[in-house]
Amino acid sequence: MAPPHKSQPRHPPDRAPLDDFYDYARAPARPGRRRAKRASVTWAVTDDWPKDVPVTKTEIDVFEAWFGELFDELFGKV
Repeated sequence: MAPPHKSQPRHPPDRAPLDDFYDYARAPARPGRRRAKRASVTWAVTDDWPKDVPVTKTEIDVFEAWFGELFDELFGKV
């Protein structure tokens, strides 16, 4: 079991007013971290989507309700 850490007393800077309630405790020093070794990996991307993706009328209505104004700006009103 690790020994308990002793907390250091908190002292405001010399010029701080007495009603300064800022917490002057310093954050504990973090141990240095080593970088993880990166393995050389080559990624392969495959496209297994069908040529035509089916979309229901309800899905179209949802997109038009949320993004209708954006679609009108991008593609013009039909």
